[in-house]
Amino acid sequence: MAGPADPAGAPGNVTGGIPGAAVPSRRRPRALAGWAVAVAVALLLALGIRAFVLQAFSIPSSSMEPTLDVGDRILAWKAFFNWHDVGQGDIVVFTRPPLDHCGGPPDEYLVKRVIALPGQAIYSAGNAVYVDGRRLPERYLPPGERLGPQIPAATRQAPFHVPAGEFYVMGDNRPVSCDSRFWGPIRGTTIVGRAVLLLWHHGHPDLRPF
Repeated sequence: MAGPADPAGAPGNVTGGIPGAAVPSRRRPRALAGWAVAVAVALLLALGIRAFVLQAFSIPSSSMEPTLDVGDRILAWKAFFNWHDVGQGDIVVFTRPPLDHCGGPPDEYLVKRVIALPGQAIYSAGNAVYVDGRRLPERYLPPGERLGPQIPAATRQAPFHVPAGEFYVMGDNRPVSCDSRFWGPIRGTTIVGRAVLLLWHHGHPDLRPF
């Protein structure tokens, strides 16, 4: 039998005849390159998710209290978003309307709740809102919440008809909210996303779906 240092030993042993020694792999650079590509793809996907799928927005004012406080953060769904799918009661993020002269923080985006859809008729009486002749059930509001300013130029006999492609939005903090009562309904094309998750509330994390 050939000894460990016998030149006649196994011809495949290139480690000085030490049995069981590992053979350096030429595949390691390929594996590292594969991991680098995977990390790069993951980063691109993460950036794509932020830009096209989900985006966090901060609440700039008290107009959505008590649902959302100043400084709360929400996650809005943007991927494959179609304003035709917006429903009554949804919280939406949209670009500031050109007729908004209420003052307040100069944010590019506003957050309000959809009250009436395109083609619906809306008016208010007392502290209640009526859509298509029926009182709007608003379980998201505290009991006894005051409406504040009434819906202008709208009565039970002559309600306001939301134009096609537009939405009537209001803040949950009705007495102080500057909303469609002041600058009219918003165009569906200005809605950038629908709120799907509460990220931060009352100064601490609070993951809650809408």
